[in-house]
Amino acid sequence: MSHWTEMSRDELELQFSPSRWSHRMSADDVIKAHMTALTHGTARARGLTQTLLNVPYGDGEGEKLDIYLPNTTCPDVLLLIYIHGGYWQFLSKDQSGFLAVPLLQKGIVVVAVGYDIAPKGNMDMMVSQVRRSVVSIIQQYSHISGLYLCGHSAGAHLAAMVLSTNWSHYGISPQFKGALLVSGVFDLQPILSTYINEPLKMTQEVALRNSPARLVSELKESSSVCHVVVAVAQNDSPEFRKQSEEYFKMLESVGVNATMEDIPDTDHFSIIEQLVDSDYYLTKILLEMMKS
Repeated sequence: MSHWTEMSRDELELQFSPSRWSHRMSADDVIKAHMTALTHGTARARGLTQTLLNVPYGDGEGEKLDIYLPNTTCPDVLLLIYIHGGYWQFLSKDQSGFLAVPLLQKGIVVVAVGYDIAPKGNMDMMVSQVRRSVVSIIQQYSHISGLYLCGHSAGAHLAAMVLSTNWSHYGISPQFKGALLVSGVFDLQPILSTYINEPLKMTQEVALRNSPARLVSELKESSSVCHVVVAVAQNDSPEFRKQSEEYFKMLESVGVNATMEDIPDTDHFSIIEQLVDSDYYLTKILLEMMKS
């Protein structure tokens, strides 16, 4: 993944600025529209169902979960953990319930994970938090018949880090059956010299140990039954698209059951926003994965 070493800082910043690649509207407007879509979708999900908000999974102020409960009382639950994006420095679990809308109708529990974004949180801390959130969720729900994971952008990076966890340090071994990684960043090195790293303050060492692309062998050992879907938007930048394609090939090369989905007529934001719609292609993929 070292072709990017020949790029200037300006070129890297362009490649890793997803809002500048949308064909729908200007960079500023696409971000505003994204915030609005996620906020409205989350409010809709909260209005439709019973929720448990701000459930602590640790002692930290940001270490909280929002749980969206379907109306069914089936003793064995399907549970999806969602990790939000925002380049590790924007958004929160409070805008992360939008995708629960079509899943609740199928009796699926959706858990949105909060974590301490930069500058309060650093990369090691965020990765540790999302891993501990999984431990807490498993302890709270003893009857999970299927555990699934979804993340968007920086959240797809964190979800991939969850899949690449050596769980022996945590005293549990979660059996993820599926993961949907949407428009993720899987190698952090190219962003080290860009504005994205200013609040994160990652060194190369931090970036390397938190790059899922370097940890696929760990994933192979822990995820033998996990179906990983790597999804990318048609109008993601070439570098974002390349990161997804290369990560998918790495997963395949170590024998992980992986699928690559290139979603037409989407950009970095609409690809995840449309999960509010039960007829959307990626929603159908997620529901199909959760049936198996």
